[in-house]
Amino acid sequence: MELSNYIHILQLHNLFKDFSKEELIDIFNKNSHRICEYNKNSIIHVESEECSTLDVVLQGQIIVQRIDENGNVLTIAEFHVGESIGSNLLFGNNNTYPMSILAKLDTVILHIQKDFLLDLCQDNKRFLIEFLKCVSDKTFILTNKIKSISMKSLRESIIDFLNCEYHTQKSNTIQLNMTKKELAEILGVQRTSLSRELNKMRKDNLINYDSHSITIKDLNVLKKAMDNL
Repeated sequence: MELSNYIHILQLHNLFKDFSKEELIDIFNKNSHRICEYNKNSIIHVESEECSTLDVVLQGQIIVQRIDENGNVLTIAEFHVGESIGSNLLFGNNNTYPMSILAKLDTVILHIQKDFLLDLCQDNKRFLIEFLKCVSDKTFILTNKIKSISMKSLRESIIDFLNCEYHTQKSNTIQLNMTKKELAEILGVQRTSLSRELNKMRKDNLINYDSHSITIKDLNVLKKAMDNL
């Protein structure tokens, strides 16, 4: 599989945005890397596996998940085309994956070796700055997710999700680009727990919902419900 077919995707990543196509092809031809295909739902990295590469999504989508002792599937984050994982682990003393990495769709990933990244950081100040930003961003995502799971009730998490999507979609009717099972995994609960809470919120006259959308009946009432929690 030729990297030249994905150069335009690679340039979407902040790490490589300042490199020309010719520069990237030359750099990668001189350094060790792999391009691998993963089928939908296959495991890319298992929990406790050593992180030895920076992985850039060239096609498809990947998710970071963990299953707790009660069988709840917690989806920490999703990464799409042009995004990467591993930057916050690669050079750590404990550089093992704390959770499993799976392909949500049929996926193609560029695996960049540790020594290759180290050389780029030493040779290119702009690359080094963007790499440090990448590490910080991944840490921020993880910290926010842990804070959300540990401090908020399920209803608070649902309202937060709806409020965010309301401002993104600019509509009281939130179109879901995921199944209820996937939403439950993002919120770190079982599918039945999510359905039970959505039913309670409907009975409380906060929302209506079907399999494809959730409608906020009154945003101000929804925010007031959040304040009262």
